[in-house]
Amino acid sequence: MENKAEYCLIVEGNYFDESEAEHALRDPFIEEFVEQSDNFRLHNFDDIEVACGISLGELMVSMVDDEMFKVSCQNSTRPLTEHKAKLLAEALRRQDMFDEVRVEQLH
Repeated sequence: MENKAEYCLIVEGNYFDESEAEHALRDPFIEEFVEQSDNFRLHNFDDIEVACGISLGELMVSMVDDEMFKVSCQNSTRPLTEHKAKLLAEALRRQDMFDEVRVEQLH
């Protein structure tokens, strides 16, 4: 039986609010995209793959507590599975924009 549970990432970092954390999440991936394509427009968020078919435009950041944020997928037709969440967590760890990154199941 396939696990249909949805997952998210809980990330910790020295960011004041959701906007700062969202910029921290997006900036390294946007920089890579610009280096590769020499071009960037806002509609490119959906073209920037972060991990395993997850685009930057699908990710949503919400504040959980001081310096703690939830990163989830806003595409309801393609929820973040445990496997995809782990791949996304690895991608964020490689970019080193958060002090801690962990995978959690949504309730």
